[in-house]
Amino acid sequence: MARAFLFVLDSFGVGGARDAEAYGDLGSNTLGHIAEFCAAGAADRAGLRKGPLKLPNMSSLGLLDIARLASGDYPAGMQRPERIFGLHGAADEISRGKDTPSGHWEIAGTPVMFDWGYFPSEGDAFPPELVDAICSEGDVPGILGNCHASGTDIVAQMGEEHIRTGKPICYTSSDSVLQIAAHESYFGLERLIELSQTVRRLVDPLNIGRVIARPFVGETAGTFERTGNRRDFSIPPPEPTLLDRLTEAGRTVHAIGKIGDIFAHQGVSRVAKANGNAALMAATLEAMEAAENGDLVFTNFVDFDQLYGHRRDVPGYAAALEAFDRELPEIHRRLHPGDLVILTADHGCDPTWRGTDHTRERVPVMAFGPGIRSRDIGIRPTYADIGESVAAHLAIPAGAQGWSFL
Repeated sequence: MARAFLFVLDSFGVGGARDAEAYGDLGSNTLGHIAEFCAAGAADRAGLRKGPLKLPNMSSLGLLDIARLASGDYPAGMQRPERIFGLHGAADEISRGKDTPSGHWEIAGTPVMFDWGYFPSEGDAFPPELVDAICSEGDVPGILGNCHASGTDIVAQMGEEHIRTGKPICYTSSDSVLQIAAHESYFGLERLIELSQTVRRLVDPLNIGRVIARPFVGETAGTFERTGNRRDFSIPPPEPTLLDRLTEAGRTVHAIGKIGDIFAHQGVSRVAKANGNAALMAATLEAMEAAENGDLVFTNFVDFDQLYGHRRDVPGYAAALEAFDRELPEIHRRLHPGDLVILTADHGCDPTWRGTDHTRERVPVMAFGPGIRSRDIGIRPTYADIGESVAAHLAIPAGAQGWSFL
């Protein structure tokens, strides 16, 4: 049994989703297009990275074969390893939508089989009655934005007006989300959190997946910067997840990064917040040292999605992948006999794709640990197979969705 470590590289898709066309994402391929740009020299950036995409550790875990299995081609310019270690395959998503809660809940054995609520993309995003309720119950003089927007762009455009007026910046995207940006000092972080909790309650009847508090600092459009004090307020999963089943069995679930928020803190034993992939890796390694037999450490590495995918930053995404890959030996060094590590993703966010939203893609599944032999596990029909494999490894009863690949 030993321990399990489940690491989500947020948005690291490998293309080829069977239903990508239905989402307008036919041909999207986060890994494939990043590798293509790197191989062509289009993702070089002085002082950041240069040349073909180099992921030797993940490649040795089968990443290149996963890419070929998922989308039909090896990633351009990447060097194939002499040997592959561990289990490797890809997984299709069956949940409706391509947002963070859908992907994570399905990974944890609870696919989203209902339709999320969404806000319109044309005109005002939020209905007048919701805006009135936000202002009255949230005690704010009005809102700014009220539209679909990129978070960094809208803060740059409206941040100064927000400081002058005290009106929070409210916006959405193609996901089921309402985001609220406000200045940590002028508006107040605690006030932003309280407002977001109020809005969470107000949008419950609309079946909106998340309300996200997006604090920022700075004095002018050119100096505004979002901070690491983001909070996600999700609706609870519709039924018990892998996390609930583990805590019920007396195990400890270590939630690193935004995992606790994604699961509305259900089934979570310990929470460690951190800002950025480097800090998230440090918190993960610390949790690995503390984890005991039967525990799960569950981490979301958010930078791939938040800083690079949504911002369509190919060099930044490539450099972040290479930095993560260099840290994998540290994970290996902390493994005990019988441990299991799974690397995967929750959706795609192809930085070469149109718009700034997530992309519907298959995700990689790389599973390794002492004593685990190399094997191709094929294309899994649902992300829930990941959670069921963790459940089987940690010797708790199987859930209603998915099948273990161990």
